Amino acid sequence: MLGDLQPWHIIVLLVVLFLLFGAKKMPDMARSVGQSLRIFKSEMRQSQKETEDVAKQANEAARVTPAVETVVTAPVADAAQKQANAS
Repeated sequence: MLGDLQPWHIIVLLVVLFLLFGAKKMPDMARSVGQSLRIFKSEMRQSQKETEDVAKQANEAARVTPAVETVVTAPVADAAQKQANAS
């Protein structure tokens, strides 16, 4: 199946890397990759926390209900009666 990573693919990749970079540089490269991944994960966690904080603040701001003015109006029948009495 296309796209499946077989064990021999990994072996070939490691042999090619070994031939290109040599045995001395391989541990340094692995260490650098590991450190880069740790930094990346840390930044992703921090970004996710900031996003959650912003979403929390937005939810709290949305919960605040604005003041609603109430207007008292007379029923239509009372208005018609008052108009009839005034005539």
